[in-house]
Amino acid sequence: MGRRHVKEYRPDEALALISADREGRAIHCPSCGSEAMERTPERPAEGGASLGRVVLTCGQCARLVAYIDRAGISTSPR
Repeated sequence: MGRRHVKEYRPDEALALISADREGRAIHCPSCGSEAMERTPERPAEGGASLGRVVLTCGQCARLVAYIDRAGISTSPR
């Protein structure tokens, strides 16, 4: 369910964007086709993962998707 006045991607579009971003591939907006996607925070220059909340926003249609990047977090039990 979307929030008021916030344009979000459909679940299938969001999963495709998140997958492409995690793999480091070039991403484009599945809704409008624009290549003007902004990533916050920007990907580190050395190619490492940025832990925490990642927001992908289209610069043209302003749709967004946010996810938690846990690539470097250890999953070992306590």
